[in-house]
Amino acid sequence: MLRSGTSIGANVEEAQAAQSKADFISKLMIALKESRETRYWLRLLIATEIVPQSKISQLQTEAEELTKILGAIIISTKSPT
Repeated sequence: MLRSGTSIGANVEEAQAAQSKADFISKLMIALKESRETRYWLRLLIATEIVPQSKISQLQTEAEELTKILGAIIISTKSPT
């Protein structure tokens, strides 16, 4: 989870320095995939009862919001201007 969770920010940072629109979208797509993977790991922590849901609930909400934001940015970037 540490790897996928921190990869999101690294890829967004890389996207901000993209050399082209395609490069920007590519980096954000990687960040989106990492965000989805992080959501998976959070669900797994709850399902295995390693961490109580009450302690992860806020992280799940933030991960879901981040996933939606990244998806919206990708969609709007792909749209013709």
